[in-house]
Amino acid sequence: MHDERFARLPQPPYYAVIFSSRRRGGEGDGYAEAAARMEQLVRGQPGFLGVESARDGEGFGITVAYFDNESSIRGWRDHLEHAQTRQRGRDEWYRHFEVRVAKVERAYGWDRGDA
Repeated sequence: MHDERFARLPQPPYYAVIFSSRRRGGEGDGYAEAAARMEQLVRGQPGFLGVESARDGEGFGITVAYFDNESSIRGWRDHLEHAQTRQRGRDEWYRHFEVRVAKVERAYGWDRGDA
């Protein structure tokens, strides 16, 4: 059985946009709604392959979005609503963040299954 929190991806090569962040705090600030909207938007972007995301109880999170090419990544970066939400993140939600773009050359995994 596939755990839906793991993105189903094609064989490499493909690209990963890794967004690591530390929240400033506060849950009633529209963050969850904006994060859900960004996930909805990115899923409709040309070249999008999948996304994986996790956040701990202290506000540190990592989201990895996978794309089939660098042009698709630039398209996502330049998407107007995404750009506006990034600015809101700088202004309101994040204490610190890092964005890294990497080309995935090899990928493998393992699953114990239900046994």
